[in-house]
Amino acid sequence: MKEKIRIGCGAGFSGDRLEPALILTEKGNLDYLVLECLAERTIALAQKRKQQDPSQGYDVLLERRMEGLLPLLIQHKTRLITNMGAANPIAGGKKIIEIAQKKGIKIKVAVVLGDDVFSQLSGEELTMEGNLPLKSYGKLVSANAYLGADAILPALDTDAQIIITGRVADPSLFLAPMIKEFGWDINDANLLGQGTVIGHLLECAGQITGGYFADPVTKPIPNMDRLGHPFVDVFKDGKAKISKVSGTGGMVSVQTAKEQLLYEVLDPENYFTPDVVADFSKVKIKEIAKDEIEVLGGKGKPRPQTLKVSVGYQAGWMGEGEISYAGAHALERAKLAGDIIRKRISHLYHEFRVDYIGMSSLHGELLSQNSNPYEIRLRIAGKTQEKFLAQLVGEEVEALYTNGPAGGGGARKNVTELLGVVSILKDRSSIASQVELLES
Repeated sequence: MKEKIRIGCGAGFSGDRLEPALILTEKGNLDYLVLECLAERTIALAQKRKQQDPSQGYDVLLERRMEGLLPLLIQHKTRLITNMGAANPIAGGKKIIEIAQKKGIKIKVAVVLGDDVFSQLSGEELTMEGNLPLKSYGKLVSANAYLGADAILPALDTDAQIIITGRVADPSLFLAPMIKEFGWDINDANLLGQGTVIGHLLECAGQITGGYFADPVTKPIPNMDRLGHPFVDVFKDGKAKISKVSGTGGMVSVQTAKEQLLYEVLDPENYFTPDVVADFSKVKIKEIAKDEIEVLGGKGKPRPQTLKVSVGYQAGWMGEGEISYAGAHALERAKLAGDIIRKRISHLYHEFRVDYIGMSSLHGELLSQNSNPYEIRLRIAGKTQEKFLAQLVGEEVEALYTNGPAGGGGARKNVTELLGVVSILKDRSSIASQVELLES
């Protein structure tokens, strides 16, 4: 068993930058690189792509990321763990093998399966959001359970250099190599709680190095144009030291870590994951050097008996239209335009919005009533079950060009097919994961 491992986070969401992972792999002296690229919205979009083409459904940036990373992973003997398989991890694994073959690289890919539980749905399951039966949401299109570190461990027991998964809980991607390398007991809730704290701190990549933290007035962060992503040295007892590659931009500090620790956490004493109910309330973060912090004190309770499942359903269509007004009385003209369209078509939609971007689109008119903007971007949006009605929104906005009010310009229109996402809980005993090994 090892006494210490180093894990880097090269991506914190699907659309993250490509170069931080390359820098971490080349200069970070990593044992493991994690690319965390999946969320409820991301997997719903992946399911749409898979429906249109069964060979798709993995992350849209998988090929571009692998083109640059594969040679570096081999050169630096770094294992990659990623959930970029999204809705189709087998296809994602095969694509990695295809890229490796083109480059003349010998590599093995372990594909973690079992999160897709769509075939197990009855429609009678009650949603966590509204306690309504799934069948009341109309046509269901996907169901993906949040697997835990235990699903990744068999993949790590192979000699595969790349492990690709579908829906796995974000901290579990980091926790699995800790359990593997240190021989941690998967029933040791305190060790797993500490490991989950570490994974949670790293999972959003640039957020802990100052990205989402930054405010140029109150919380300035240096050199954000070349923001570095984090790595962590984890020790066998669970102690962790988080830093970033020397020379990269950003900052690792107690303040950036505390903000990330509380990110998406409703109850710090009971943070539910498939591996453990983690307790963040006793975590201690200490700065030990410039851009280096120590993290201790994570605890936990035994893992839950149920797993969260994200269920996608067809949610109709959204039509959007935008147009700009500038100069004297810009706001008044934009409001007149919004009123015109509201009177003409709002009754046709089950949800309808009129936003004045630049004044009230984020926080409403009450907080913006004293502003007098020189320019306004009017946005109209409507949700409907009918595609032709979604198209009508943009058409009506475009018609404002000549039908007034005066001075509108830069009109755009868009129609989007919507997938909604709700959640259910499912007994973990009914969900079985498997690993399939691919080789170039």
